[in-house]
Amino acid sequence: MMAGRTYGSKLAIGVTLTVALTLLSIATSVIGLAVVVNAKDQAITAAAEDLTRAERVGRILETRLADFRAYLLYGTKDFADKTEEDRNRFRDELGLLRASLTGPAAELLTQVEAIEVKHAEAVTTVMTRRSQVNSIEAAIRLNDELARPLREQLEANLATLVARVQADVEGGRKNSSERTVLAITAIISLGALTAVSAIAVAWRLSRDLRREVGAAVGHIQSSSAQLEAAAAQQVNGGRDQASAMSEITTTISELLITSRQIADSAQRVSQIAEETESAARNGDSTIDQTRASMTAIRSQVDQIVQHMLALGEKSQQIGLVVDLVSELAEQTNILAINATIEASGAGEWGRRFAVVAEEIRKLADRTAASAKEIRALIDDVRGAVNTTVMATEIGAKAVDAGARQFDDATNSFRAIVQLVATTNDATREIELSTKQQTTAVEQVNVAASDTARVSRETEASAVQTKQTAAHLSTLSGDLLELVGTGRR
Repeated sequence: MMAGRTYGSKLAIGVTLTVALTLLSIATSVIGLAVVVNAKDQAITAAAEDLTRAERVGRILETRLADFRAYLLYGTKDFADKTEEDRNRFRDELGLLRASLTGPAAELLTQVEAIEVKHAEAVTTVMTRRSQVNSIEAAIRLNDELARPLREQLEANLATLVARVQADVEGGRKNSSERTVLAITAIISLGALTAVSAIAVAWRLSRDLRREVGAAVGHIQSSSAQLEAAAAQQVNGGRDQASAMSEITTTISELLITSRQIADSAQRVSQIAEETESAARNGDSTIDQTRASMTAIRSQVDQIVQHMLALGEKSQQIGLVVDLVSELAEQTNILAINATIEASGAGEWGRRFAVVAEEIRKLADRTAASAKEIRALIDDVRGAVNTTVMATEIGAKAVDAGARQFDDATNSFRAIVQLVATTNDATREIELSTKQQTTAVEQVNVAASDTARVSRETEASAVQTKQTAAHLSTLSGDLLELVGTGRR
C-alpha cells in the first residue's frame, strides 16, 4: 500500500490515521460517559422516589394509628372519619409504590397489603365495639386482642419493606458504578489502541525514511569519493596554485575570525554555566524550605484527623442522649394514654385532666419525632466525619508522596550542580584550546601567503570533476523528491 509513495504522502497518511483514531477515542469517551451518567441519574432518581414513598407510607400509618387511638378515647365521628381517610391515603400510597417496585420488594409490598387488610378489619371490629358498648376499657381489651398484634406485624413488615428499598437503592448505585468502570475500561483500551497505532505508524515511517534516505546517501557518498579523487588530481595538476593559495589564505583568515568568535562564545558559555550553577544551588535551598513546609502540613493533617475522631465520639454521645429522649417520650406517651383512660373513668371531674393528658401525649409524639430527626442528623454527621477522615488520610499520603518527590528533586538539583561544574571546566578547556588554535591558524596564514606555484594539464580531471558534480546534483534532486518537496 505504501510502495511508490513519497515520504511526505506517507507522513500525511500516518498523521491522518492517528488523528482519526484519536477522534474516535474522544467520541467513544464522550458517548460512554454520557450513557453511564444518564443511567446513574435515572437509577438514583427512581430509587429515591421509591424510598421517599415507602417512608411516607410509614408516616401515614403512624397518623392512622394516632387517629384510631383518639377514637378509642373519645368515640367521636370525627376521629372515625379521619381513621378511614388515613386508611384510604395509606392504600393510595401503596398503589403508587406497587407501580414502581419489582422483585423481592414487590413481594414484601404484597405481604404488607395482605396484613393491612386484616388489620383494617380488626380496627373496624374494635371501632364497632366501641360505638356499641361505649366502653373504653372493653374497646382497649378488644384492640389488644385483635388489632394490636396485626399492627405490630404490619409495622415490622413495613420496616422490612423500607430496608429492602434502601438495599435496592444501594444495588442501583453499585450497578451504576460497575457501568462506569466498564466505560472507563473501554476508554482506556481505545486509548491504548490509539497509542499503539501511532507508535506503529511512527516506526514504519522511520524505517522507510532510514531505508530510502540511506540508499540515496550511499549514492552521494560514492559520488563524493569520485569527486574527491578528481579534486586530488586537480590539486596535483592545477595551473595556478598561487591563485588557489590566495583563496586558501582568505579562507584561513575567515577561519581565524571564526576561531576568535568561538573563543568569545566559549567565554560567554562559561559565564552562563557559572550563573546556572548558582541558580541550581538556590533551587536546592528553596526545595529544602518547601520540604519543611510539607512537614508542617503533615502535622496539621494529623491534628485534623484527631479532631474529626473526637467529633465522631461526641456524635456517638449525643446519639445516646437522643435514645434516652426517645425512650422518655415513649413512656410519657404511655402514661398520657393511661391518664386519659383514668380521666375518662372519673366522669365530669376528669375531663380537664383528660385534655391535659392528651396535650402531653401529643407533646410526647412530637418529641419522639424530633428525636428521630436528630438521630438522622447524627448519622449524617458520622458519615461526614468518616468521609473527612478518609479524605484527610488520602491528603496525608499525598503529602508524603510530595515529600519523596521533593527528595528526588533535591538529588536532581545536586546532580545538575555537579554537571554544570563539569561543563564549566570543559568550557574553559575549549576556550584555551580555541586560543591555541587561533595562534596556529595565524602561523598557517603567514606560511600560505609565501606559497605560489603554477600547475598544468588539469583539463581531463576538470571534465571528470564536472561530470561527477552533475551526477551529485541529480542525486540531490532525487533526495528532495523522496522527501516530497518537489524541488530540484
